[in-house]
Amino acid sequence: MHRTEIIDADAPTIESDPAPGISEAAIVSRVRSFVHENFLYMMPDFELADDDRLLEKGVVDSMGIAEMISFIEAEFGVFATEAEISEANFGSLRAIARFVAAKQPYAVG
Repeated sequence: MHRTEIIDADAPTIESDPAPGISEAAIVSRVRSFVHENFLYMMPDFELADDDRLLEKGVVDSMGIAEMISFIEAEFGVFATEAEISEANFGSLRAIARFVAAKQPYAVG
């Protein structure tokens, strides 16, 4: 005796693709919150633009960059190699967002 399975063609399918990555705007927002909570908490009126240079403005120092990298690894699952730790990738909120989005396989603009 043979068993025959009937497959319902209208049944929902389970997608195996991961969800799209987070947008650059959302990354900027999360990183900005982290910066305000950890580095600018004593300066609530400090205005930080997306392109402001974090080191140049005195927002973070080298230890702050190390903390930021740890946050990015934990928050976004993105890991930076030594060669990638640079002003170009970690110098501003926008640079960090571009770096994180580029490292995510399904990042959205």
